[in-house]
Amino acid sequence: MNRVLGDWRAITILLGPALLVYTLVMLVPILWSLGYTVFEGNPITGFTFVGLDNLAKLFTDPRVLDALVFTLKYAFVLTVLQVVFGYLLSLMYVFWLRRASGLVRTLVFFPVVLPTVAVALLFQKLFEIVPQNGLVNSLLNTVGIPSVDWFSSADSAFWVIIMMDVWRSMGFYAVLLYAGLVDIPEEILESARLDGASGWRLVRHIVIPLSLPVLLSSIIFSINGTLKVFDSILALTAGGPGSTTTPLTLYMYQTSFTYGEYGYGSSIALLLTILCLIVTVFIFRSSRRDLTKG
Repeated sequence: MNRVLGDWRAITILLGPALLVYTLVMLVPILWSLGYTVFEGNPITGFTFVGLDNLAKLFTDPRVLDALVFTLKYAFVLTVLQVVFGYLLSLMYVFWLRRASGLVRTLVFFPVVLPTVAVALLFQKLFEIVPQNGLVNSLLNTVGIPSVDWFSSADSAFWVIIMMDVWRSMGFYAVLLYAGLVDIPEEILESARLDGASGWRLVRHIVIPLSLPVLLSSIIFSINGTLKVFDSILALTAGGPGSTTTPLTLYMYQTSFTYGEYGYGSSIALLLTILCLIVTVFIFRSSRRDLTKG
């Protein structure tokens, strides 16, 4: 093995194709998009060099601020809910269902593999008010509550999006966190039980600390995915009502491909990239301080 790793020709043959594909698929588009930030226009009308005007426009565009606020709010709420529900499900798999958890894991994971458009259409039907009440409004009517137009208000539309994405994603995080929980040695759990730890005390003092690495990975994976949300919102609300549920990704798409402003759209993409990096670094630094204190 050392002879192979010390041979530059072998390294080139083994890693060269992967590095080439990664460069063409990831690095070149990133640099290309970064180059667009100093230009205005599109391939049809042509490009004009504008320097840092696109980046300066980010600080004066009210829609960018609205999209940024919505993105952060959505990312925080959804990350907390899908990781918490996923962790609770994983605890149920390990400590309650045990060997009988296979069927439940499959059923809960099933929404993850469904197409986003199909899930969005399902939730549109569940919460619709015209041409006829969906299941949710029908249930409200049975208890004497009038029908609600869930997609006409920014707040109600936001929570419908959250419910849909939690339902779609919690099965994935449950399986991811379950993989971390099953790696906890049974001897440690038995020793804790003999010392009197059970229930919430066992979870808080033994299970959570030992599963912290996979829990941290889940949080980072979740926050980066939620900050880049696009398809579920486009399919369910298309950013409405108005632009109240428009995240940065959707505003970037509209700017680039609807309005043909490639440079400004790339500037929004750069803002989103920096945001993801800042959040990830913050989580890593916070977790390292917690581990050092522990």
